[in-house]
Amino acid sequence: MSQEQMQSEKTRASAWFRELRDQIVAAFEGLEHSHSEGPFSDMAPGQFDISETKRASADGSDAGGGLMSVMRGGRVFEKVGVNISTVYGALGERAQAAMAARKGIPGMKDDPRFWASGISLVAHMRNPHAPAVHMNTRMFWTPHAWWFGGGSDLNPCLEYDEDTAHFHAVQKLHCDRHDTAHYPRFKAWADEYFFVPHRNRARGVGGIFLDDYNSGNWEQDFAFIQDVGQAFLPAFVPLVEKRRTASFTEADKDAQLVHRGLYAEYNLVYDRGTKFGLETGHDANAVLMSLPPLAKWV
Repeated sequence: MSQEQMQSEKTRASAWFRELRDQIVAAFEGLEHSHSEGPFSDMAPGQFDISETKRASADGSDAGGGLMSVMRGGRVFEKVGVNISTVYGALGERAQAAMAARKGIPGMKDDPRFWASGISLVAHMRNPHAPAVHMNTRMFWTPHAWWFGGGSDLNPCLEYDEDTAHFHAVQKLHCDRHDTAHYPRFKAWADEYFFVPHRNRARGVGGIFLDDYNSGNWEQDFAFIQDVGQAFLPAFVPLVEKRRTASFTEADKDAQLVHRGLYAEYNLVYDRGTKFGLETGHDANAVLMSLPPLAKWV
């Protein structure tokens, strides 16, 4: 692949993540404005605060950045972040060790340049009946290799079998458009990846997860990662619309806060994206926006 062709593909991938971000931000603000009955409906609708993030290399030169879009104190979303970034530079030894995929790429120590772009989303809900959710899609490039990664997973504190079934059915539908082997493979990967060993339990009810995805056909792989992103809104929004008006008890809210503690533990101890973001010098507030606004440990 020529340098010009790869540059074009990087530009297209970065633009797509921005487009997906815009779709999600608009949909989430729409949920805030349409929430007219049930708990918290008397509050003002939330809106996203948007700020630029910047990253600098060790020598102070520009190393990319992105947009951090965070809504706090909404009537549907207690806290939600939808971040995009496009960063580049050189991978230090610790950053190479923190990479989720392609460790030990031949030639990386001699030429550690990299480029990465993606979108990352975490939503913590007001109503404990509405599930928390995570979604991420990304592209990574070095002079020696490129790949895609990402997925989405549902994290309810109060589980509903029909919600879990809907979320997974939408993931499967979008995966099956490309390969019927994708969904079972990436579902199993999510079940393994989002397991919390020190609690001996899953973080949520799963979804799909993939990393180091490269079939050798960039166009085909890019089309698939776009579908992974496009699956998110139809998988998640109907669940919010169904659950946001439900009444809840103090015990329900307590269960939500305890579950958020589990979520925080996972992200701080195990999450590869958190580790890589901090090791590569990305904006710490953007990296840690996944943490809930309130949590509880028993």
